[in-house]
Amino acid sequence: MLNLFPSRHAGPFGRRLKHARGARIPVTIVSGFLGAGKTTLVRHFLGTPQGAGTAVIVNEFGSVGIDDVLLRASTDQITLLGNGCLCCNTRSDLQVALRALVAEREQGNIPQFRRILIETSGLADPGPILQTFATDRALGGEFHVEVLLAIVDAVAGLDTLSRSTEARKQVILADRLVISKGDLASAQALEPLIERLRALNPRAAIDTCVGGQLDPRRLVEADAGASASRTGFVAESGHGDGISSFVITDEGPTAWDAFARSMETLIALRGPDLLRVKGFLNVAGCRGPVVVQIVQHLAHPPVELTQWPDGKRATRLVFITRNIPELHVRNLLIAVSALSSPDRLPPRRRLD
Repeated sequence: MLNLFPSRHAGPFGRRLKHARGARIPVTIVSGFLGAGKTTLVRHFLGTPQGAGTAVIVNEFGSVGIDDVLLRASTDQITLLGNGCLCCNTRSDLQVALRALVAEREQGNIPQFRRILIETSGLADPGPILQTFATDRALGGEFHVEVLLAIVDAVAGLDTLSRSTEARKQVILADRLVISKGDLASAQALEPLIERLRALNPRAAIDTCVGGQLDPRRLVEADAGASASRTGFVAESGHGDGISSFVITDEGPTAWDAFARSMETLIALRGPDLLRVKGFLNVAGCRGPVVVQIVQHLAHPPVELTQWPDGKRATRLVFITRNIPELHVRNLLIAVSALSSPDRLPPRRRLD
């Protein structure tokens, strides 16, 4: 442990003390388990004066990026690191992305930025990400991690913390903790969650937000002494637990009722193992895409956008599940769609 931070100015995990920062670029890391509300929080932050001039690196577990498309209208620079998470893939991807942003800025190829925000995959362990900044001297000379924020779902957070090692690591290593979807849980219901969070990380301040609306200073100003007080390290580990990701795409329009009934069935039968469903749905009769988000038993109200963000009018749904085969989900969607449209059913055979 003592050899991880060779510089006498370095705080744990590369968080350097205020007097040693100089002109280095501050970095904010936003972590949180699947469906906690990271993208909603980041979008709100980018729309504030404090969020102006922020370059964003988005990391998603699925092979198709959704978050980066949703954020692209909010900032001039988005970099997507897809098909994996930063704690599992070689972290040279992050190093290359950071250096590329700086090089592009210096060459005038992208607008100037004064801060970098990294939105991690919901399954990412922030420890190895912080270790990257601590052990790469070139990165340490160019960047400093200002705030590591972890978001916890008010509804599913307590259950997630009990079952997920990654979720606990995110909380343990955070400078700040934010309970999202505060309007969906009563103050009494939040008490066990807050107690659990304080047991895991007694040093971090706890905030509550609704619709991603949080004081933007929470993402850019670390609490005094938070960096220097961090002394623990949670080792990297594989995800395991049967967690997998797959993408369902469809160029044609989808009947909303059939899709909704399919998801209701899936939630009813395998809700706890439906870690995340997220993406754009090409719904028949809708001009823009319908954004779908499901986290375990909680289905967020669908939202129709005014237009397709990237011009591609096609359904793209990312599923992150535990021990739910992709084939079973596809067959369910096909079966319910066929049952809801009698004209699609094959003709009956006469029994003689």
